[in-house]
Amino acid sequence: MSAAVLCIGTELTRGEIVNTNASWLAEMLTDRGGEVGAIEAIADDRALIVETLHRLSARHLVIVCTGGLGPTTDDITSECVAQVLGVPLRRDDASLDAIRARMEKFGRVMADSNQKQADFPEGARVLQNRKGTAPGFQVGLGHAQAFFMPGVPREMKTMFVEQVAPALAPFVQGQMFQVRLKTFGMTESAVNDRLAGIEAAHAVTLAYRAHFPEIEVKVLARGDGCRERARAAADAVIDRLGPDVVYGEGDVTFAEQLGKLLVERKLTLAVAESCTGGGVGRLLTERSGSSDFFLGGVISYANRVKEQLVGVPAALLAEHGAVSAPVARAMAEGALRVLGADVALALTGVAGPTGGTPDKPVGLVHFAVASRAGTSDRQMVFPGTRTQVRDLAAFAGLSLVRKVVLHGHDA
Repeated sequence: MSAAVLCIGTELTRGEIVNTNASWLAEMLTDRGGEVGAIEAIADDRALIVETLHRLSARHLVIVCTGGLGPTTDDITSECVAQVLGVPLRRDDASLDAIRARMEKFGRVMADSNQKQADFPEGARVLQNRKGTAPGFQVGLGHAQAFFMPGVPREMKTMFVEQVAPALAPFVQGQMFQVRLKTFGMTESAVNDRLAGIEAAHAVTLAYRAHFPEIEVKVLARGDGCRERARAAADAVIDRLGPDVVYGEGDVTFAEQLGKLLVERKLTLAVAESCTGGGVGRLLTERSGSSDFFLGGVISYANRVKEQLVGVPAALLAEHGAVSAPVARAMAEGALRVLGADVALALTGVAGPTGGTPDKPVGLVHFAVASRAGTSDRQMVFPGTRTQVRDLAAFAGLSLVRKVVLHGHDA
């Protein structure tokens, strides 16, 4: 299935927003057996859109396109597709009613400009938008099938998964199966070196996707027996890297997988954060269901908050400083006690870019995990920007929680 991704929007070509749609769609198409041969971003220019659609439709079997379906005058994708097809635009009354109903649901009156969002090239299959006002549509362009979706990522992703992906099945040629393994704790190069020889041994292809601070390993097999070969190769990857590095499969997040483990063990978690400034709590609550295991946390940035809210002794802070193993341990034990959790994580460090000293350089983070059975602590010096240090610290802290839950404090 030869596929192309096209993203339309002058805001993309001017660099005003990051084109996350393109990478997400390319990954989804690859997962479904597509061979993505082109990814393009173009401005809201009528001649350029028409030329690009002619060119891509001559070279690819499938085109997925985002952007240009809004109510403003620069949203001209539907008009351009109609021009390429040589057909008029037709208003879809059902789509117009859906747009009006969505507006009314949120207490808004539909503007006249919104009506154009219900205009589609004659003969198009309309793709309903459950998350917004801009419907999408599907048309045949030459020998290609083209799918046009809104540029808002949340709207586009829902439309793709629910309506576009099922329509792609007839275009997939041959058998294919892929396993996606999520890892944390090793660099991309180290993971690559550790997995040498697996491709040849199992007749699969390994691909790597760095999504800071994680590495995703994709195990792809094609042809007869693809499912069995991909699974065997994935198991070999897990064996090589170890279960402490490979934390899950598919779309699961690190925090989500930890949450599942905590729920299985009937354990609750609390956090006391300093340098991460709430980053751990954000990770833990990104997906629904976190209330089943996460009690809450304290952002104890100032020393007096560490003293008053989680009970860190003032003498300990004076003797060792806020960025120290004794303080991290006291923070974790205090969060355990104050919040009434089964497990508590604490982090304190120097995120930078200022504030470092020879003894406590920028990037130094102390973290500790406390439970009824005891307390474990670690320290690491993380490289990178302030944001990278904070993100790495949050993941490393959650990794220590996972190790303590799985193996105890002596591991």
